Amino acid sequence: MESPADGQTDNRRPSPAWIAVGAIALFVAVLFGFALRARPTVSLQVGSLVPDLTLTAFDGSAIDLRAQQGKVVVINLFASWCAPCRQEAADLEQTWREYRDRPVQFLGITYKDTAAKAQAFLQEFGVSYPCGQDPGGRIARAYGVTGVPETFIVDQHGRLVRHILGPVTQSELSRELNRLLNP
Repeated sequence: MESPADGQTDNRRPSPAWIAVGAIALFVAVLFGFALRARPTVSLQVGSLVPDLTLTAFDGSAIDLRAQQGKVVVINLFASWCAPCRQEAADLEQTWREYRDRPVQFLGITYKDTAAKAQAFLQEFGVSYPCGQDPGGRIARAYGVTGVPETFIVDQHGRLVRHILGPVTQSELSRELNRLLNP
């Protein structure tokens, strides 16, 4: 058999190592494509109108953000598997109980979680404000969510006044709600 150096073509098959390298490169390219597709479509800015959202709560009721016009709305995205979400759950519930008789609405939205696990989480922490799932991550993409927990505070006119990445505290929420309710 002549070598390629003699001007002949090499008819040998690629080695298993080169096949593995090609397969890994293809896999990484596919993952990168999915990551680009899953990226948030928007990056909400403080002062901008928030996208409308409609959601079916775990109790079967319909939640429509437009119907909350005139109220301050706290939107919290969480997951049962998220340790920081567990850290903030009691503060969110306590703040909700403190403000629920005022023009304030809290909405909880699960992020990449099963309904059963999310409902167990809500029961564990005694969450009484409306919560529901985000099938397919539609709301998360519209709001530019990159992980959980994330909390969006929306004023009475539907404008974003605060976007909190990571766990929120009761004092932080109370400060924002008081500022919005008592201008």
